[in-house]
Amino acid sequence: MINKTAMITIAGRSNVGKSTLTNALAGEKIAIVSPKPQTTRNRIRGVLTHGETQMILLDTPGFHKARTLLGEYMVGVVKESVIDVDAVAIMVEPIDNIGPQEEMLIDHISRTGTPAVLIINKIDTIRVDLTLPIIERYSRRYGFDSIIPISAKNGDGIPSLLEVFERYSKEGPQLFPDGMITDQPEKQIIAEIIREKLLFCLDHEIPHGTAVEIDKFSERDNSEMIDIDATIYCEKKSHKGMIIGKNGAMLKKVGEMARMDIEVFMGTKVFLQTWVKVKENWRDSGTMIKNFGYTK
Repeated sequence: MINKTAMITIAGRSNVGKSTLTNALAGEKIAIVSPKPQTTRNRIRGVLTHGETQMILLDTPGFHKARTLLGEYMVGVVKESVIDVDAVAIMVEPIDNIGPQEEMLIDHISRTGTPAVLIINKIDTIRVDLTLPIIERYSRRYGFDSIIPISAKNGDGIPSLLEVFERYSKEGPQLFPDGMITDQPEKQIIAEIIREKLLFCLDHEIPHGTAVEIDKFSERDNSEMIDIDATIYCEKKSHKGMIIGKNGAMLKKVGEMARMDIEVFMGTKVFLQTWVKVKENWRDSGTMIKNFGYTK
């Protein structure tokens, strides 16, 4: 019986493992991951049950110095997501140094008065004794309620982290129905899966200037098959050529990789078609940003 809720925001710089942790806690892939910065653009809600508590986890974009209107939107999402929640979990890498992004994030949270915990991720990459100086440095910097070393990739420390999150639960009704792990629409998740494959397959600035729009999503009559048409937008004509590749090889590779993940997510066969169009400097266009679903 669910009679408590806890809303926890997971924040931090890019590539610290926020989405990997969200997926691990939700028990299913609901947020795309890649080694490239600014992979997550929107706030993503993951839902899980722990004992009598329904936890709502807010996976946020990487906190960074914005250089485009889209970047400003992403930073704004982070700042808004640490307000009116039960707690904020700042995630950092196991480095004995507090970077400028962490400094700014800590300062912002201190002004909100929201309870905060620190998650030191990727402890599987260092010796255990090397976490102590990191814990001491952050303890001197801010009065975190708890500091928890984990490995989101391997699952180390996850049970302890859930126990800490449980402390912030409050009496209240169940917010999401049983079995629901995210409130994202299927079209949004599918678009993000395609963008994840672009991040994986393409280098430099090209994948960061892409957005994906689902034009068609329909089930065939009397057939366990879903037809999906998707348009990939990029900022330059030269980028379009690279996304398509020689004789369409790159676009085919992206489509095949995306289709396999979409079939796992949907639990059925998928026929995916993709096209590429150019929208110059869309990341600095407020109208285009909203059209692609990046709205507060």
